[in-house]
Amino acid sequence: MQLEVGKIYEGTVTGITKFGAFVELEKGTTGMVHISEVANTYVNDINEHITQGQQVKVKVLSLGEGGKISLSIKKAQPAPERPERGDRKPFNGSRPQGGRPGGRPQGDNRQGDNRQGGNGGEKRPRRPMTERPAPVDFAKNPPPEFEVRTSSEDANFEDMMARFKATSEERISDLKHVTENKRRGSSRRK
Repeated sequence: MQLEVGKIYEGTVTGITKFGAFVELEKGTTGMVHISEVANTYVNDINEHITQGQQVKVKVLSLGEGGKISLSIKKAQPAPERPERGDRKPFNGSRPQGGRPGGRPQGDNRQGDNRQGGNGGEKRPRRPMTERPAPVDFAKNPPPEFEVRTSSEDANFEDMMARFKATSEERISDLKHVTENKRRGSSRRK
């Protein structure tokens, strides 16, 4: 018999180990069912679900190199029924008795539990949201130190250059002062 992946066959459990079971599908053809493929629930002890010599239906998951055959008992069975959406209770926002998952009551702020900020379960007031200022278009509204005067009566080119040079030198000296203070501060920290 030629096995096909995805088909369901009937076989006999020939051996059980702690990691799965061996199932003989026909004389000389044996595959393995991993413990995770035995049942739709968590399997701690495989002997609680199957016994040696038991007839089981298995689905072929894969055919590997060297004749290895991977089987599944749970995928050969019909899928367990799940409750329909209408059968479920709607969530009303409340938690079961105890208030929190894990059984700890609300307000139990133990050492190391920083989820509530260590203020005994009280909620912090939220800061009001502020509106961001509208972006400034410097092409239309330049800052006063960069204002360009176009009339000839306000200033000539040399005066404009002198003003620009003075403001530039002020800014450079301020920048040097700040960077020197940062350097001094970092050398003190070492």
